[in-house]
Amino acid sequence: MTTDLPVSDIFQDPRLSDALATIRQVVTDHQQQLTGPGPADLERIADYEKLLAQMSELRGGALYYPYLGTGLGNGALVQLADGSVKYDMITGIGVHVFGHSNAGLIEAIVRGAVSDSVMQGNLQQNLDSMRLCRLLTHLACDSGAGLKHCFLSTSGATANENALKMMLQARSPASRILAFDNCFSGRTLALSQITDRPNNRQGMPTTLAVDYIPFYDANDPEGSIARSVAELQKLLERYPGQHAGMIAELIQGEGGYYPAPREFFVQVFDLLRKHGIFIFLDEVQTFGRTDRFFAFQSLGLDAYADVVSIGKMSQVCATLFIEELKPGPGLISQTFTGATSSIHAALYVLEQFQEQGLLGEHGRTAQIHERFRGHFERMSAEHPELISGPWGQGGMIAFTAFDGSGEKTKAFLHELFSQGVIAFPAGANPTRVRMLPPLLVVTDDEIDDVCRIIGETLQAEARK
Repeated sequence: MTTDLPVSDIFQDPRLSDALATIRQVVTDHQQQLTGPGPADLERIADYEKLLAQMSELRGGALYYPYLGTGLGNGALVQLADGSVKYDMITGIGVHVFGHSNAGLIEAIVRGAVSDSVMQGNLQQNLDSMRLCRLLTHLACDSGAGLKHCFLSTSGATANENALKMMLQARSPASRILAFDNCFSGRTLALSQITDRPNNRQGMPTTLAVDYIPFYDANDPEGSIARSVAELQKLLERYPGQHAGMIAELIQGEGGYYPAPREFFVQVFDLLRKHGIFIFLDEVQTFGRTDRFFAFQSLGLDAYADVVSIGKMSQVCATLFIEELKPGPGLISQTFTGATSSIHAALYVLEQFQEQGLLGEHGRTAQIHERFRGHFERMSAEHPELISGPWGQGGMIAFTAFDGSGEKTKAFLHELFSQGVIAFPAGANPTRVRMLPPLLVVTDDEIDDVCRIIGETLQAEARK
């Protein structure tokens, strides 16, 4: 699907091949010094603290972690400017699926850098953009979805905004949006109205009318489905004909990694279909992290996918949509649809996902999940007062530390960071520790070591 388009002769020049081989070797030589996690260099700590203070001042707020990288890593390992080396198990919240300093990915990026322009956009794009759009629509339609169209963008929030605009235009004058409780959609002015976090929209004017229904509760499957459908029916009767679409995460990421079964979504989506309401699947976090490229494919929901957003590990974000949602002139236009290097990176990542066997019921992603799961289940059995879980699916893994309070979880995460593992919080009541590991490079030995550090840190924190 992507190899029959012409390319410039520059990419066939043997001098470029030689240069790329040299770059690969240089990166490989330098990253070999990073063999495992390690502490900061004592002589660098004072200067590093000054750099962190400067960065916090420049950005107008403190960093969550004292993280300033040197630009060097080795797969799951990353080096910070204080000389410390850490296991990166959050990967930019799911972006760095190859970890750090991957030679193959760097080669793809350099090929993009050799191209004629840094950025591509709505007005001027190269064949690279066409290759990526064609590949994404091919993957999206693989099991029956009608997502024939693709618009690239530079952030998941923009991809989500584009989806919202398409639905609102197609269903005008309907202006309300449906969403699930505890969802996360983004932080733009419109998306902060949908994201179910009051703090994220404090001081912001209301720009979008949003109605919520309960998400699936695994503790009460039948009752949960009945309550969600009943609440949806009530909202549809209260605001007849006023809803343009519903946005849904098939696995609630920011909410704490809560999945739901197919039968839950089918009953909700069938009711939406009955009322002609578009279904928008937010796969910015789930894309590439289940046993299929798309979580909707894993759940057999292809027939319900009207518009789908992707991002994070894809390196370039995108909105995929059906014929009925084609935007009118002027509705969507972006100066930047993606950096040329990031488009090359996206093509390489998608290619490697297929070649390295990450997907499938017994693929590498499933193996990674099961290895983490085994460790966390063992820890929970031995020390139920320290850890519960795990939760999540595929390349999305979470557990609850201690009582799941936000304060204790944050303290644990910062101590874990100092011990050499980077993770991140998700959800509230309880707040969970989540990980989005670098699926294409993390090894079983590294997973074992990460879990060893987690276990030791839990026990050390409990003794305080």
